[in-house]
Amino acid sequence: MTSQNADMVTLVDTASGQVLARTPVAGKPAPVAYDPAAGRAYVIAAETGRLSVMDESGGVTASRDLGEGAFGLAAAPGGGLFVTDWFGAHLTRLDADLKPLWQVPTGAAPAGVAVSDDGRWVATADRDDDRITIFDAATGTLLHRVATAGAHPFGITFHNGRFWTADVQGDTVSVIDAATGTLAGQVPTGSHPYAVAFAGGRGFVTNQYAGTLTVFDPETLAVLDEIPVGDYPEGISPLPGGDAVAVANWDSDTLVVVDAATLAITAEIDMPSGPRAFGQFTGRQARP
Repeated sequence: MTSQNADMVTLVDTASGQVLARTPVAGKPAPVAYDPAAGRAYVIAAETGRLSVMDESGGVTASRDLGEGAFGLAAAPGGGLFVTDWFGAHLTRLDADLKPLWQVPTGAAPAGVAVSDDGRWVATADRDDDRITIFDAATGTLLHRVATAGAHPFGITFHNGRFWTADVQGDTVSVIDAATGTLAGQVPTGSHPYAVAFAGGRGFVTNQYAGTLTVFDPETLAVLDEIPVGDYPEGISPLPGGDAVAVANWDSDTLVVVDAATLAITAEIDMPSGPRAFGQFTGRQARP
């Protein structure tokens, strides 16, 4: 969990709720990507664009300066990382040693980035162009540019053959077919949606201004409920068992766990100031 205001990253055992480590990271850490297969977490300092690589004990094992525009992060298949550049409007793939493999142009102000489960596609949410861009994840070849249903897509997630964007100024989630590059539908949300996650056969969207989660059916796109979770929820990620989601509440300074079936908050853990956790920040630890 990145806490932007506190310059801190917190490692939490999601099964017990125990805080395992807190690691200072200067420069307002916000984006995060956890790769459990590699036993690594990647964090970017929003003020400087400095990338920190952390192990599963919370120690920083490597770092690299990516430039002030570095923002969205996603773990790459087989190790490595995809990184968006907000100011430069490009996407870079880094290998496991943080060396660039390719770099390609995106739309304006790319925020989130997501990879398909099979590692075939990678897509960016191009906030200021109101669209997403889909690339071949291995080569960076441009495949599709797709307009979103709402304005300013920010968070982007892959699920069941589709990319899902939280359109922060459109109060909607856009549903985009990855193979065809077409808009397949949309879901209405609360005010200023930020990110999307899936657990227990349901979709969940953090609504910053409403302080809620919109819960929806990923098959029918019907809204099932809207539940309060805290002040200014931002990052959201499924727990490893797939039966709950973890939510970072920026203004409440908390991490809450929401059961996907009952929609009850089952844990609330105090965090250092400004928890944001933009990206995939949960996952199962790799074991022999």
